[in-house]
Parts: sequence; C-alpha cells; structure tokens
Amino acid sequence: MAEFTNKKIAVLGLGIEGQDICKFLIKHRAKNITLFDQKTPKELGDTYQNFKFQISNFKLGPDYLKGGLTDFDMIFRSPALKLSLPEIAEAKKKGSIVTSATKLFFDLCPAKIIGVTGTKGKGTTATLIYNILRDYTSVTAKYKILKKAGLPANRRGKKVFLAGNIGQPMLGLLSQLEGESWVVLELSSFQLQDLDKSPHIAVVLFITSEHLDYHRNVKEYTQAKSNIVQHQKGSDWAVLNADNPLSKSFCLLTKAKVHFFSRQQKTNGAYIRNDQIFLREKLIGKTSQLRLKGEHNWDNVCAAITASALAGAKMTTIKKVIFSFSGLEHRLELVRHLKGVDFYNDSFSTTPETAIAAIKAFKKPIILIAGGSEKGSDYTQLGQEITKNSVRTLILIGQMAERIKKAVEKANFKGEIVYQPREMKEIIEIAFEKSRRGDVILLSPACASFDMFANYKERGRQFKKYAHSL
Repeated sequence: MAEFTNKKIAVLGLGIEGQDICKFLIKHRAKNITLFDQKTPKELGDTYQNFKFQISNFKLGPDYLKGGLTDFDMIFRSPALKLSLPEIAEAKKKGSIVTSATKLFFDLCPAKIIGVTGTKGKGTTATLIYNILRDYTSVTAKYKILKKAGLPANRRGKKVFLAGNIGQPMLGLLSQLEGESWVVLELSSFQLQDLDKSPHIAVVLFITSEHLDYHRNVKEYTQAKSNIVQHQKGSDWAVLNADNPLSKSFCLLTKAKVHFFSRQQKTNGAYIRNDQIFLREKLIGKTSQLRLKGEHNWDNVCAAITASALAGAKMTTIKKVIFSFSGLEHRLELVRHLKGVDFYNDSFSTTPETAIAAIKAFKKPIILIAGGSEKGSDYTQLGQEITKNSVRTLILIGQMAERIKKAVEKANFKGEIVYQPREMKEIIEIAFEKSRRGDVILLSPACASFDMFANYKERGRQFKKYAHSL
C-alpha cells in the first residue's frame, strides 16, 4: 500500500465506489489523485464539497475525459465505465494499471469471501446468506459464553459483513476484517469483468441476457460473470443453479468443489421436491411457509441455504432466517392493501424474465404496470405470459411501451391496454380506477427506468408514495 504514495492516480467516477476509493487512498497517503466525473461541481453537490480540499485535481463536466488518461500510473475505474472505453483502453495499452475498488478489495481482504452473482436475485440471496451467518455467529458466541462460565460478556464469534452492490462499501471494511471473518458480496458483471481472483464460496444464480447496453454481446456478459469461479482453488466451493444451463456450465470452469441447487431436481445442495425444501435429503420445511413471494425466490432460498451450510451455519439458524425473511425493498414488496386491492412494488424488475416471475407469483387478477427504457431485451415471452396468465389490464409506460404492446398483441392479449400515461401519480390513479376487489396492482416494468425516473429506486418510491396517497 506504500506504493500509492508516489503514484499518479486517476479515480473515474464519484459515486459510492468512487468515494470509497478516494477515502481509502487519502487514508493511505496517496498525494497525487485526480478525480474524473461527468457531473459538474454543482451537480455533485455535497460530495464535491467533501473532497475538494483533499483531492489534488478535478476534471469534471461533460468533457471530463478530454485529454485522455495515458499519463497516470494507476486508474481506478467505476463499474459504470466500460473497460472498452477508448480512453481506458489507450491508457492500458501505454502501461497504466487499470483496476477497481472490487479488484483492490480482493487483493487486500484477509477474510473469507462469499460472492453472489446472477442476472437477478443477487441482493435477496446475499442478504439471506448474511442474515443466516450473522445470526449463527451471534448464537455461537452466546453458546460459548454459557458453556464456559466466567468468560467476558462481550466475547464475540466471527464477524460477518454484507457489501458490494448492497450493504457497505468494500474498502472501508478492510480495517475491521480478520482471517476468521466472512464478507458476503453482491457482485455485478461490471465488478467481475476484470477480476483475477475468485471468492472462497461463489454463488451463481440464474443467468440470462442483460446489460447488453453495456456489454458488447451475451458472450462478453457471460465471460464477465464466469470470473466468479474461474480463479477458484480446490479448497473453494462453487454453488451453481442446476436448472440454468449457463450457470450449470460454470462447473467446467472451476477447480472448486461444486454443489448444485435446484427447484426442479434432486441435487447435492438444497432443492425443492413436492413443494418441500431439502438440503442433502434433510427436510428444511415447506415452500408455503416462506414469506417471500414467487417461485423464482425458491432459487434464491436454495442458493442461500447451500452456501450458508458450506460456511458452517446450523440447520436451526437456517430455518429460522429463511422462514422469517420477507424480502428487500422494490422486490415484490407489498406496499398497501386498500379496499380489497393489493399494491406490489417490483421496480427492481428490469428484464422480461423477472417480470414473468413476478406475474407467475400471483393467482389473483393483475393490473400490470410495465415499460421503461431500452436494455436490449426481447419481449416475446413476456407478451405470451401476460396473455396466458391473470393479467386483466396492462398499463404501458416509457420508451418500450410500443414494443411490449406489439408483443402482447402478437400473443392475442384480450385484456385492456392503457397506453403511456406520463407520470406515476396518473399511473396509480388509472390502475386503482381499473381495479376490483381481489385484484393486484403490480409494478413490474421489465425495463430500465432512465427514460422517466432517475433509477429503479426512484420509480419504486414514487409508486409507493402515490399508492399511499390514495
């Protein structure tokens, strides 16, 4: 880490990861840092004010990369910036070290890492694993205290942390970690793309085509995801989805011991059989006991059970956590029950596949709100699912409204279509007006949010705000 002191360093992006990098570099006495961001000082607001006296140089605004990056020794890339960006590619060609907060964390982390990736379900699965291990370690510490009378009351078990795309920024955790700690990381393809180390336990959920607005093609996207297992050792574990061909194929890319999970077949990990959850033939409980909505969440539960058991969690703790966990915000989140109508916020659904899973989670008639900005998705299957399932009214919004409309019309959808209301307040009012007692109003857009909202969180918050205002 002493090398940072004399290096000329570029930090690209002042989002959460960029701020984490800057704090880390300042702490380790880096003297020559230039921070790049496409936002102006005014747009960055307090974030700029927090760093303006600690960072050597700033290049901000629309032309922030003008002049290139070739005179820097090290470049820390934000996940949002592609490795193929001409300025980054040119700097790398000229000898600059291109890295990231995630890559640096893997280099410096003394703890055992559980990494979770997949197209969807990463946050839910990572949180479940974290909750199980956290509860297990606290129970273990209390057990030791009771067993060995006279020990200090503050005696602790192993430390457990949740980080990555969910939880805390990674680099800020390093000073708290020990060799016996566990860190559960939710990892996107953007973070995995240039990794040359893999987690001790790698969890790979369902993988399908996504982020083709970022990756050049499905092959590049899949290769990025595969880094989660590519560099594992024989003492490591890979937890793979047996029902998904891409995830399952990762068993050929790793030296680790492989455990599969499934909701369709018996495996050597956790699996579903006759609506019951098993771990290596030991009954965990019934799927009907889960508070998480939707069969797609059975994958996440089985993955979490398998990974947690490999990390040493006991069955009693696993059962307690999975049957009490009700999910994350913006993931099939029950917002309100009003006059016999349920409002569900699934704004995190940005692909057709996740919207299909949300639709399948309900047997009641659905008023579906779908649409948003382009992600390179194919809506054919979504159109078919909307037509054959319980969707009675379809409210289409955003740039992809016409494409989804064509998909449902091709599938001979017989329900009502409401086309492109402009604001969430109007969308909610129309949805409630069209609803009847016993219906579900479901926001599951199957698209990104950037045409109408700052991000999926803002879209979900507005849905909740106007649902509560009725």
